[in-house]
Amino acid sequence: MLLRPNQRLKLDDTDDKVFYAYPRFVTHVDEGFIQQLTALYRQRLKPNTRILDMMSSWVSHLPEELQFDYIQGHGLNAEELTRNPRLNHYLVQNLNENPQLPLPDQEFDAVLNCVSVQYMQYPEAVFSEIHRVLKPGGVAIISFSNRMFFQKAIQAWRDGTEDSRVELVKRYFTSVPGFSAPEVIVHKSTLPNFLQWLGAAGGDPFYAVIAYRNEAQ
Repeated sequence: MLLRPNQRLKLDDTDDKVFYAYPRFVTHVDEGFIQQLTALYRQRLKPNTRILDMMSSWVSHLPEELQFDYIQGHGLNAEELTRNPRLNHYLVQNLNENPQLPLPDQEFDAVLNCVSVQYMQYPEAVFSEIHRVLKPGGVAIISFSNRMFFQKAIQAWRDGTEDSRVELVKRYFTSVPGFSAPEVIVHKSTLPNFLQWLGAAGGDPFYAVIAYRNEAQ
């Protein structure tokens, strides 16, 4: 079993839809993290493709100069998703209640998940869905930092270190047959280099775990 039952528990076990009922028009990571993520998207995403932005909000951090054929949003707050200018369509669904997405097989060239993986109670089911909706050769990019709504993160995440969380997301991918070996990108600080050289502290750490759906699958 990927996670023991107690590792899936949250401190606040009330319905997630209640917690996310009110929109939060903020970014949950700093500008350095956002710049790192946008740069990664610029490198890995191709223009004129189909994107699923999973567990999204009012902003997707996609490069402004890249245009896509279609961007499907998913999240828990309709007001936030309505405000996201990059989405062509969105759906509201609690993956902890029902991880099966009402989306066709092999529909997307990329699946994105930004700073939300820590809230998945059944990640093996969600990652199976990611694999299902990806086209062969399609990419999944899971990004996160050390920030979270502590009461809504699963115990396995709360109790972990930053390094163990990277390993946990890698295991989410490897638990599903048909993904490439996960690739990890780490920037321990998202402060500009010159500030790091000056000894400045701070900056949200940036982590991304990336895998592709195998061509033969």
